[in-house]
Amino acid sequence: MKIHEYQARDLFFKYGIPVPNHVLCHTVKEVEQAMDKIDHLVVVKAQVLVGGRGKAGGVKLAKNKAEAVQAAKQILGMDIKGCTVEKIIIADAADIAKEYYVGLINDRNSKSVALMVSAEGGVEIEEVAKTNPELIHKFHINPQTGLLDFQARNMAMKLFKDVKLARKAADIFQKLYRIFRDTDSTLAEINPMVLTPDNEILAIDGKMNFDDNALYRQPELLAIREVDEDEQKEIDAKEKGLSYIKLDGNIGCMVNGAGLAMATMDMIKLYGGNPANFLDIGGSSNPQKVVDAMNILLSDKNVEAVMINIFGGITRCDDVARGLITALETIKTEIPIVVRLSGTNAAEGLALIKQTGLPTVSTMSEAAQKAIELSKR
Repeated sequence: MKIHEYQARDLFFKYGIPVPNHVLCHTVKEVEQAMDKIDHLVVVKAQVLVGGRGKAGGVKLAKNKAEAVQAAKQILGMDIKGCTVEKIIIADAADIAKEYYVGLINDRNSKSVALMVSAEGGVEIEEVAKTNPELIHKFHINPQTGLLDFQARNMAMKLFKDVKLARKAADIFQKLYRIFRDTDSTLAEINPMVLTPDNEILAIDGKMNFDDNALYRQPELLAIREVDEDEQKEIDAKEKGLSYIKLDGNIGCMVNGAGLAMATMDMIKLYGGNPANFLDIGGSSNPQKVVDAMNILLSDKNVEAVMINIFGGITRCDDVARGLITALETIKTEIPIVVRLSGTNAAEGLALIKQTGLPTVSTMSEAAQKAIELSKR
């Protein structure tokens, strides 16, 4: 789960991290009303759940009400990486002397939370990691002790030589860690964290992601969740007992078992194709799951062929076949479908499939090649 910048700012403020004031606006009229009470330099910022807002023209400075209104007219309704801007914030502009990066992530290798800091703030940290990795300082936090005072100060001293500034930064690091821990985050970033000419340290942009599997114990986060069409499909699939993840390819995949799903996607890539999704119907023999799965697969406008790869154990291949036939009776589609069934009642399932005229194959490699071939026609 992701949240907008203004929501991250609100969380920062709640935990005592200094942030500039901001006003959330959905319309130009709301911008006019907000600027009636503001007489200083502001930043008009698009609120979308993707990066690259500044490069796309979604962040603009405004010296007065007229400029803020003009900026709002330009930004509202703008398309940024496929997301339409429906809201903006009017934020107090900060006088910036220097920009820094601060981030917390779950580090799988160390099995701990990693604190990362860099004096190269305000740019994409991934680019810094590629070109100048030595500029990123990393510390792995012991989950039993948390981020201790001296550890936070040591990391802050890598950014600031002035002890007073380092103490201010260390306090922000510890508060950010508490947010990360309390909200079951997977990512918490301040980019940039800025130093002003008056030696104040501010968080002027924030990004936070949260663990979907922990949302059941985060009701406040669930209440502000915004999902796009693809995320809604993933949520609907989970409610139906399916595991679905949208990808960027054009070969829809339906399998039973996560390992087989990964192998199927690898096979498609091996022969030059691109999987459109990860979709695991699990070990049940309920034909309705196949109907639900086909509905999800075929609703993806990028899917140009479907590869069904079932290895019957608990799952019976004839039940999968019946579910597929039922699905195709209700969903009228011209998208080609390739079926490979193996294992429990595979012969019975294949006999049912052949009556529909769908192509069937014996091996995974044949299925992948056939699906790729059909997707190109």
